[in-house]
This record gives sequence, structure tokens and C-alpha cells, in this order.
Amino acid sequence: MDAIGVTVGSFPVAERAVPVVSNRAVNPEYMHLVVAAEPPATNARPGQFFHLLCPVSIAGAPFLRRPMSVYAADPERGQVEFLYKLTGAGTRGLGALKPGDRLDMVGPLGKGFTLEPGWRHIVVLGRGVGLATLAPLAMLARRAGVDVTAILSARRPNLVMSADLFREGGANVVAVADSDGTSAIAAVEKLLRDLAAAGKADAFFTCGSNRLMLLTQRLGRELRIPGQVALEQQMACGLGMCFCCVREFRAGSEVEHRRVCWDGPVFDLQEPLSW
Repeated sequence: MDAIGVTVGSFPVAERAVPVVSNRAVNPEYMHLVVAAEPPATNARPGQFFHLLCPVSIAGAPFLRRPMSVYAADPERGQVEFLYKLTGAGTRGLGALKPGDRLDMVGPLGKGFTLEPGWRHIVVLGRGVGLATLAPLAMLARRAGVDVTAILSARRPNLVMSADLFREGGANVVAVADSDGTSAIAAVEKLLRDLAAAGKADAFFTCGSNRLMLLTQRLGRELRIPGQVALEQQMACGLGMCFCCVREFRAGSEVEHRRVCWDGPVFDLQEPLSW
């Protein structure tokens, strides 16, 4: 398929059927998909996403596309990467893709992460597939001369992902897990407070966990540390037309409804309400 290009907001977007380069398991639950692509796909910013048309498989025929955050985008190599969890018919259809198969994708979509000029040390805090959304941020920070501490959370140590990619971006990686208690909120809060006390937390970034979002919101308000959160949400169109992904957000003393795909998926840390 030839690319169909449009501009959504200020971002160029295209639909294209791209060839699969590789699609392999990284642990019992997650897969790493690499596709060959061209601009604007390879210009995707950390925090943006693509809307993928998942193929039919023995798991079923997905009715809607699936939003998938960018794990990596490399214009020089001409590749875009995704990290995803095998859950329902859509992702299991993705899991059946083989090198040479084609995947129809629309993007890049949404608003990504931003770094303020005065920040020199940031903390990224994620869990599960949320780590896929946060990992490219380490590369962005390195190019901006910003140090990163990455706290990676999972149920078990063997499910901690993206550590190598964070380290490649120069991040100091701290892995925490449910199985040994190191991912408990009290333990993670101590890590964050210690980093803040050491002057290594100019901003918090998080994705993949409601409880971690609430923790960073609370500490951010108390310690006056700004931040951003990337939200994971079911979507139908991914372009802001269907209002499927509407959530509640703080707007001063009021509560307002916003579309995650159009207004985000990255928001100011203090704005989203708990789900």
C-alpha cells in the first residue's frame, strides 16, 4: 500500500502497510516487534503512538485497531519498534506476524514527552508495558544532556523489561519487583525521596500503573516536582473523532473531560484523575 499522508494537529501522519523485520518473544508474556518504515513514522517522538491493524489469527478477528506506543524509532536504520504484551485477539494476532509479513499502521499519533531546558536530572518510573512507552525517553534525555534514573517495576524480576535500552540511553537502572517486596509503594517512595533529596529529581515521568501515578502525583505536589504521565487507554479511531478514550482531568478546581488520543497520551502529571 502506498502511504496515505495527512496532518493531525501539527504532526504529519501516514497510513502505510510496512514489512515486518522481526517479531520475537522477550519473556513468557511480551513480544518485541520491529518493522521497516519511512518518515513520518521514523520521526515519532517518545510518548507518541501508532494505531495498528492487527491481523486475523486463531485468536480471532479484531474489530478495531490497537494503539501501540513507540518503543524506538530510528530514521537512519529505517525502523520502528514496538514492545507489547500478549493478551487478547489483537495482540495475539500481532504475535503471529513473521518476517516479511506486512502490518498496516497509522501514525505517529498524539503528543509525546517534553523536556524543559532547566532540567538536568529526571526520574522515570514505569511498570509492565508502560516501560515500552518510557524507554525512548532515555534516548531523548541523553541527547539533551539530562541524566536519567529509571525505576523499572514488574511482578517478578524475569518480567522486568527494557533495562538494556534504558542503559543504552545512559540511565541509572533500578529494578523492583512484587516477589521480593521492593516494588511496594513505601519502598518506591523512599527511592523517590532519596533521589529528590540528592538533587536528582527535577521531574517525574511515569506510565503503566495507577498506583505509581498516584504516588508521583502526591510527591510531586509535596516536593514541588513537576512531571508528565503517559496514559494507556482503549481507543477506536485514535484521531479524536469517536470520543471512545475520554477520561476525567483536573482543570483548576473543576473536572473536565479530554480525549487521550487527541489531547495526550502524555499529560501534565497532576492533571489525570485516578481510574
